[in-house]
Amino acid sequence: MPLPSGRFVRCRFGAASLLLGLWFLFAGLTFIGGSEHTATAAIPVAFSDLLPRFLVEPEDEYIVKNKPVTLTCRSTPATQIYFKCNGEWVHQDDHLIERDVDPATALQVMQVTIEITRQQVEKIFGLDEYWCQCVAWSTTGTQKSQKAYIRIAYLRKNFEEEPQGKEVALDQEVLLRCHPPEGVPQAEVEWQRNEDLIDPVSDTNYFISADHNLLIKKARLADTGNYTCVAKNIVARRKSNSATVLVYVDGGWSEWSKWSACGADCSMWRSRECTQPSPGTGGKDCQGLDLQSINCTSEQCPQTVNGAEDVALYVGMVAVALCLTLLLIVVILVYRRKKEGLDADVADSSILTTGFQPMGIKPSKPGVWAPRPRRPPHSKNSHLLTIQPDLTTTTTSYQGTLRSRHDAAGKFSMTNGPLLDPLPNGSHTLHNGKLNSDPAEFVSRLSTQTYFKTLPRDVANTTYGTFNFLGGRLTIPNTGISLLIPPEAIPRGKIYEIYLTVQRREDLRLPLAGCQTLLSPIVSCGPPGVVLSRPVILSMDHCFDACLDNWAVRLKKQNYEGAWEDVLLMGEELVTEPYYCQLEAETCRLFSEQLGAFALVGESLHMGASKRLRLVLFSDAYCSTLEYNIRVYCMDDIQDVFKEVMQMEQQLGGRLIDEPHVLLFKDSYHNLRLSIHDMPQAHWRSKLLAGYQEIPFYHIWNGSQRYLHCTFTLERLSLSTCDLTCQLCVWQVEGEGQSFALNFNIAKDTRAVDSEFLLMDSNATALAGPSAFQIPYLIRQKICSSLDAPCPNGADWRMLAQRLKLERHMSFFASKVSPTSVILDLWETQHFHSGNINQLAAVMADIGKQEAMIFLVSDGDC
Repeated sequence: MPLPSGRFVRCRFGAASLLLGLWFLFAGLTFIGGSEHTATAAIPVAFSDLLPRFLVEPEDEYIVKNKPVTLTCRSTPATQIYFKCNGEWVHQDDHLIERDVDPATALQVMQVTIEITRQQVEKIFGLDEYWCQCVAWSTTGTQKSQKAYIRIAYLRKNFEEEPQGKEVALDQEVLLRCHPPEGVPQAEVEWQRNEDLIDPVSDTNYFISADHNLLIKKARLADTGNYTCVAKNIVARRKSNSATVLVYVDGGWSEWSKWSACGADCSMWRSRECTQPSPGTGGKDCQGLDLQSINCTSEQCPQTVNGAEDVALYVGMVAVALCLTLLLIVVILVYRRKKEGLDADVADSSILTTGFQPMGIKPSKPGVWAPRPRRPPHSKNSHLLTIQPDLTTTTTSYQGTLRSRHDAAGKFSMTNGPLLDPLPNGSHTLHNGKLNSDPAEFVSRLSTQTYFKTLPRDVANTTYGTFNFLGGRLTIPNTGISLLIPPEAIPRGKIYEIYLTVQRREDLRLPLAGCQTLLSPIVSCGPPGVVLSRPVILSMDHCFDACLDNWAVRLKKQNYEGAWEDVLLMGEELVTEPYYCQLEAETCRLFSEQLGAFALVGESLHMGASKRLRLVLFSDAYCSTLEYNIRVYCMDDIQDVFKEVMQMEQQLGGRLIDEPHVLLFKDSYHNLRLSIHDMPQAHWRSKLLAGYQEIPFYHIWNGSQRYLHCTFTLERLSLSTCDLTCQLCVWQVEGEGQSFALNFNIAKDTRAVDSEFLLMDSNATALAGPSAFQIPYLIRQKICSSLDAPCPNGADWRMLAQRLKLERHMSFFASKVSPTSVILDLWETQHFHSGNINQLAAVMADIGKQEAMIFLVSDGDC
C-alpha cells in the first residue's frame, strides 16, 4: 500500500528487515559477520541515475563537556540507510529512521539520525580520530557519504606565550606576542586595550598577524595602556595577563635663537629650549647645550684691540708657539728611534722562569665578598713534586685566528719586543716574552688590539698568567669565576700567556631574543685560537633553578666577528663537540677545547621555571638628618653581581643591615612587590605614599639590568630617635616571598661596608704548575695509568666516576683518551677551595687501588 505523500513514518528495524534481507540476496548483496560483499552484476545504463544520492550528509561535530552530538543523514532514492563508525556498523536499535516520498519525483526518501556520546569517543582517544559514515541502498546499488569526525572540545587554561610589557619611544614599532592555549577547535584570538576591544579595521595603526601577534605600527601617546590577549572557542574564553605598554617622548631641542648683542665682557650668546617636543612619560631630556656663547668685539667692549701694533704682537706670539711645537716633535721622534734600536738589541731570557712564576692582578687588598667557603690549607704533600720544565724549544708557532692583517698598528706587541710576529705562511711565532709588571698596561695593550677589541679595561676584573704543559689555574676573586688549565692541556714545548676576565654588561652587549634571559656572567678567556691538547674547565655561577625540565639553556660563544652563536643546548651535549657542561646547583663547569667569550642564556619552557634572586639591604652608615634611607637590591644570585653592588655601596658609604636572602622568581609574568610594616608609629613614619613599591616582571626576568633596587625613605620624628624596628617584605605577586625582621640602632654602628663585610683572601689570582693542583703530578699520572685500562670487575675509572657521583657523564669520559684524567680535572675544579685530598684517597682505597696510599705518606717518608 503506497505511503501518503508528505507524511513521515518513524519505525525501528524489525520484521521488515527480514524482507529487506531477502531483497539484498536477490540483488546480490549479503551480510556476513557484520561486513558487506557486493555482487558484480552489471547495472543497466538507463537505471544508473537511480543510485542513492545524499540530500544531507553528516558534518564534523565537537562534544562540549558531556553533551552528546547528533549526526543526520538523508538520501533518495533509498530503501535502507544506516551508519558505520570507525569501521563498525552501529547497532540497529541506535538508529532513528524517518521515511518520506519526494512529491516531485515520487522517489522514496529516508533520513536517519544517531547520537554519539563522550564515552564512545574517549574509548579510542589517542589511537585514532573518531569518525562516522552513512551508507545508503537503493534497488540499483549503494553509496557512502563523507566521513564526519567527532572530537572532544577543550581549551587549556595557560597561554603558551603571553604578551610582555614594554617601554617604547614615540613612533616606534611595537610587537606584542601571544600564543593562545592549546584547544580543540583552535582558539580564535582578539586583543584588548584597557578592556576595550581592538579593531584593526577601524584603527589601521593596529595589525593582528596570522600567528596572533599584535603589531602597533607607530606608537602614539594614546597607545599607552594595558594590553590583554583573549583566546576563545566553543568551550571557554581565556585572558592572558595584561602587558603594560608605556609610550614615552624624548625631548628635542628648539632652533637656536639669534645671537645677542656684544656685551661689556666681549661675549655674545644664544639659547634654545627643550620644547620640540618636551620630554614626557619618562622620556629622556634633551642632550647638548642649551646656552652657547662666543667672544666678540664692538664699540661696547672696552677690551677691543685696535691698531697694527697689537696685530703684529699676536702674529709674533703665534710664530714662536709654532717653532716650539716643531722642536718638541723632532725631539720625540729622535727619542723613539733610539728606544726602538735598543729594544731590538735586547735578548729577553725571562721565558725560563715565566712558565712557573704566577702572574696575576692582585687587588690593593686581597678579599672575599660573598660568604663562600674558604680554601683549607694546601695538602702538605702537594709541594713534594718538582719537575723541570722542557725548555728545549723556546720559540713555537701556531695556526689560528691570530693572523697577520698587514697592519703595523694592529700588531700584538708586548714588553720589549713583539710577542707575535707575522710569518710568511700567515701564522705567528710566539717569542720569549716577559710580561710587564704593570697589569693596567697589559690590559690596555690587549684591549687596543684587533683581536681583543671586546676586552674591557677593567683591571680589577681581569687576571692573567704564563703557563706551560704543567697547567695551572686563573681565578677572579669573589666572583665564582675560574679557569683550570689541566696538565698536558698546553702542548709540551709551548708557553702561553692566558687571561681571564668577566665582562660588565655595559662593556659587551649580548642580544637577547623573545623571552630569553641571561643566566650567568659574560666571561672571556684567551687569547682565542691557541692550540690545546685537552679541554680546559671554565667555572662560573648561574642563577636558575638548575632543572632542565623547566628550561632550554644554551651556551653562547662570541665568534671572531663579534657575533654571538649558540654552540650547545644544555642536556643535549654531544661527546664529539668541543664543548660539554657539568651543571650543578649554583655553578656551571664548562669543558672547552677553545678559548673565547661565553655566557649562558635561558628560555623558560613553562611557568614553573624560576630564577634565583639575591635580596640585599643597605642603609646609610651615618645619618644626621631626620630622613633615613633603606635600599633594597633585587639582583641575580651571582657572586659577580653581588661584588659589584658591594663595591658601589662602599663608595656610597653604605652598610649591610641584614643577611642576604634568596627568592625564587617564577616565570609567571607577575611583578615583584616590596613593602615595609610594623614601624613604631610614635617615632617613625614612611614617606611612601602607596602601600608598596613594585618592580615590573620583565625588568627582572630579562636580566639586562644588573642590580635593580628600591629605596624606602623613612622619617624619624626626632633626632634623638635611633632605634628602628620594622618588617620589610619582598614577594612576587601570586608567588614566593621573603621578609626581613630589622632591629638595630642607626647611630651606634656606623661602620662602612669594607670594614664590616670584606673578608681577607690570601689565594693568588694565578697559580702555575704543581701549586695549582691538590693532586701531585706524579701521583696523578699513576692514578690515570691504573684506572684508564678497563678492569673485568669494574674497578677502573667507571667506579671512580660512580663514587664521585659523576656517572651521568660516563659517555663523555669514555670519549677521552684518558677518562681518569678528565674525572680528576673536574674533581680539582670542584674542590679547589674546600677539597679534602684524604677523601679522594679513601675513594681510591674503596676501589681497591693501592696507589691511593701514596696520598697519606708523611713528609719524612717522602
